[in-house]
Amino acid sequence: MKKWLCAAGLGLAMAASAQAADKVAVVNMQNLFQQVAQNTGVSKTLENEFKSRGSELQRQESDLQAKMQRLQRDGSTMKASDRTKLEKDIMTQRQAFGTKAQQFEQDRARRSNEERGKLVSRIQAAVKKVAADQDVDLVLDANTVVYNGSDVKDITADVLKQVK
Repeated sequence: MKKWLCAAGLGLAMAASAQAADKVAVVNMQNLFQQVAQNTGVSKTLENEFKSRGSELQRQESDLQAKMQRLQRDGSTMKASDRTKLEKDIMTQRQAFGTKAQQFEQDRARRSNEERGKLVSRIQAAVKKVAADQDVDLVLDANTVVYNGSDVKDITADVLKQVK
């Protein structure tokens, strides 16, 4: 008897939850993210923000490579003291370059994540607004839906208009 009551209760709960989401829509979040990022110029902004540091790192890298080539080419004919001095200089410069490059990548990744977060927030707000305006109960990412019937509306274009 207990099992029957439990099964009946579970069936009623599942039926109620299925009826709770009368209107379902899908939105292609990946497509939205790409289009909004392209339209807002986030990539250009980040590129301009890190351009000078990237150029400085490239200059340091080419200087380091030139010294390493010089050591390889002239190392056998150099005085021992000059060769040792150049080797120490290369090691010091390599360590400094590695530290700067690592810091550069971390800063760039942090800023990229910040900008991505801003875009996602804008898109989510637009999805909520469009869903409320169109009286949609449930919005799913189109990339996670295995199948949707003809009664499921795609609101991607409406959300894109709202974000712009």
